[in-house]
Amino acid sequence: MVRPLLQATAIVGALALVPIANGAMAQVDSDSYRELDTFMDVYNRVRASYVDKVDDKVLVKGAIQGMLSALDPHSSYVDALDFDNMRIATEGNYGGLGLTVTMIDGAIKVIAPTEDTPAARAGIKAGDYITHIDGKLIFGGSLDEAITQMRGPPNTKVTLTLVRPGQEKPITATMTREIIVQKPVKWEVKDGIGIININTFSAQTGADTRAAIAAIDKALGRKPLGYVVDLRDNGGGLLNEAIEVSDVFLDHGEIVSQRGREKTDIERYYAEAGDLTQGLPIIVLVDAGTASASEIVAGALQDHHRAIVMGERTFGKGSVQTLLPLGPQTALRLTTARYYTPSGRSVQEGGIEPDLKVPQISDPDYKDRPVFREADLRRHLINEAKVDNSVLEDDGKPDPRFTESAEALKKRGIEDFQLHYALQTLGRLGPASRAVATATPAKKR
Repeated sequence: MVRPLLQATAIVGALALVPIANGAMAQVDSDSYRELDTFMDVYNRVRASYVDKVDDKVLVKGAIQGMLSALDPHSSYVDALDFDNMRIATEGNYGGLGLTVTMIDGAIKVIAPTEDTPAARAGIKAGDYITHIDGKLIFGGSLDEAITQMRGPPNTKVTLTLVRPGQEKPITATMTREIIVQKPVKWEVKDGIGIININTFSAQTGADTRAAIAAIDKALGRKPLGYVVDLRDNGGGLLNEAIEVSDVFLDHGEIVSQRGREKTDIERYYAEAGDLTQGLPIIVLVDAGTASASEIVAGALQDHHRAIVMGERTFGKGSVQTLLPLGPQTALRLTTARYYTPSGRSVQEGGIEPDLKVPQISDPDYKDRPVFREADLRRHLINEAKVDNSVLEDDGKPDPRFTESAEALKKRGIEDFQLHYALQTLGRLGPASRAVATATPAKKR
């Protein structure tokens, strides 16, 4: 008799609350309508009294962008140009320089140059500010305008003026535009170790990662001693591709979970049986440019103790954006959830801490160049766990392994110290990894 009584009580209680809920909703609606009245008053006054006649489309778009910018740095209104930019980022090629940029307080800031592009070869670095394009000041313009000016037909030249924090004089770089071909995954073999460089998570990244593993096996005629998965300066991309790449290296277990506003709004994603690398040792290289989808992969492999994460603390973007269509070529890109690693960690603000912190001492100005992360963005989402990573970062003692100068490393032929250190670490694992490397081939999935 107890269970029916409890059910009945719950039903009566719910019915009793209906008038109260309706009254509260009515109050909310009333407050919302008053705010909308204020908005329409401002809108009409601007149309009637502004010194120049203003297109209604400009006012509406500006209002939408202003509303979304009050939320967080990653929610935005997507127009036709943005749609084209997203298409390029996930599947297409374009004529340009190979730069990922953002806008902060009216200034264009470099997030990262793409490897083997005019921007990378010109020495442009994450954290640089672009002040002029072909001698014209771009401060105060829109991000879309700056991107449009940097893109263009191949074999045409463009000159950027940049300000690099820590350097007194501006930097001028003249580059020739190229067709920037999206190659999300590159691979090579060094010292019997497979190196898989994943630079973005676009539509083919998962498939290309599996193909890279097969190509490494074929090049060696056997399994390698281990793998270096390079996620440095990888700004992220598609969630499903991050899940697919993680699944390549995992045999079981949760990869990531995303949690929305409500406590019950949780989605979990799991690895399927079959580790294509057969349990061989893995080092994942990360840095401050490792963001979002890249952090999902690094966090999953770290939590499952499947890889050693090496390098520097990652960017710290732990939010999920959903594209909500509004029309044929317009949409709302809205932050709808936070994501969590298998152990329940949110990387928002704090990022992924490497298991082995290895600075890029082959970069001559790595100490002086300020680092740009999610926590530096205005109105960024707060990490609900309130994690303070500053204690982890400061041990008060310099590591003697990392005191060699960039010039001395270059004389020894070391252009990329972090990769060099990763290869040395895998090489020291010795007979255990060699025994696995000569085992039977991986099963097909």
